[in-house]
Amino acid sequence: MDGIRVGKRVIGAQSPVTVGWENIPRVQGGPVKQFIFTWFQPTMLFALLAFWYYAPNSIAKPSIALWVGFGFNAVLLGLEWVNPRHASWRLTWKELVTDLFYVGLAYTLLRMAGYYFGSDAMAKAIEHHFQQDKFTWFTGLPLLVQALLIFFIFDFGQYWMHRAMHNWYPLWLPHSVHHYITQLNINKGAVGNPVELFLIGLGIGGFFDFLPRAALLAGVLKLTIGTYQHINVRFNSPRWWRFLFTTTEHHSLHHSQDYEATRSNYAGSFIFMDRIFGTCVDGEAELLGMEGGRRMSIREQMTFPFTEGWNALKERFARPAAVSAQ
Repeated sequence: MDGIRVGKRVIGAQSPVTVGWENIPRVQGGPVKQFIFTWFQPTMLFALLAFWYYAPNSIAKPSIALWVGFGFNAVLLGLEWVNPRHASWRLTWKELVTDLFYVGLAYTLLRMAGYYFGSDAMAKAIEHHFQQDKFTWFTGLPLLVQALLIFFIFDFGQYWMHRAMHNWYPLWLPHSVHHYITQLNINKGAVGNPVELFLIGLGIGGFFDFLPRAALLAGVLKLTIGTYQHINVRFNSPRWWRFLFTTTEHHSLHHSQDYEATRSNYAGSFIFMDRIFGTCVDGEAELLGMEGGRRMSIREQMTFPFTEGWNALKERFARPAAVSAQ
């Protein structure tokens, strides 16, 4: 699955995917529209980084960052309405209700789980057993370098966790729910079974949570780059951006109805990790999901990994019994 391939074709035996940047449609319109949808992503990245870098300590705290994040998402929702990538991905009331349920889950139960068992707990443990002065070499680095290292380490951990989920059945069971989504928009990254959402959130970056300003800047990077992998907006992303960062085009291939295409583009933000490890495919897909694009209800999303795992266990133990009875 390495490198760029050319043309629109069927990778597997299910649905067509477009491969190769030269085959992906570009934003149509006048020079102002072209400018906006070419430079919006890097402009927002640098603007938010500059804001949080220079913000006074009275402002640079998670509670304020949360509201800024909500505002950023509101702007992106507006862009999805103005310039959608695919009309079939337009947000419906049913999709919105599902998305809001999972966003609420992320900011309540999953955040609590992270506090007691996840990255927050890891940060507390590392700070307790290895006093902060042990990391003076790290805190002595320039602030942006600290933030980039935290972000990269976290994304590196996510890459391998995500890849493991596609290659080990016990991890695939909770992750598979996320692959039943049939469209991408800015909140779809929050949709999935809670077990999977908790696991994918674990990362070595949690060890650095006690470096508040650097961690905050790393979170800004994650927000402004990671959000773009689940967005229904057509951008003319600069060549350097799509070489370094995961785009909606990359992630739509990962969610396509074609099995082989889903085994690519695992990185949450840094697509160059897929390029290094030979799992990158540059292209896009419109038809998403599993079982031909079957949409799951929230109830099924919650129970699917357990019922499917139980059925697999019963089948596995029934097979030797059937053989011995012959």
